[in-house]
This record gives sequence, C-alpha cells and structure tokens, in this order.
Amino acid sequence: MKLYRLLTEEDTSAFCHKVSEALSKGWELYGDPTYAFDQAKGVMRCGQAVVKEVPGDYHPDLKLGQQ
Repeated sequence: MKLYRLLTEEDTSAFCHKVSEALSKGWELYGDPTYAFDQAKGVMRCGQAVVKEVPGDYHPDLKLGQQ
C-alpha cells in the first residue's frame, strides 16, 4: 500500500530536519513544497507531501510517522 503524509512546520531549519528525517526513513517527496503565512502566529509555514510504499493494509490507527 502507498502511505501519504503532509509534513508542516514553521519556516525554520526544523522543517528541513523533519523532511530529511522522513527521507532517511524511506519516504519520497511528492510534489512541490508549499509556503503560507500563518496569520495567527505571524510566521511563514512550510509544507511538503511525502509518500512511501509499505506492506500490509491501511487502517486509520496506523501511525504514519513510525513507518
């Protein structure tokens, strides 16, 4: 099955580390990154979709970050 995650974080090195960690665990980039202004916090936020093929069947209780 193919899993999908959308990683988000403020526009800091923490975002790059989050994406790098996912890549090191076998996730692959899916599409282009996105940026948006978080008006409530007054900061830019980044987003990047990632996908990964894993064995088994999908269920909503699956912890995507642990795959």
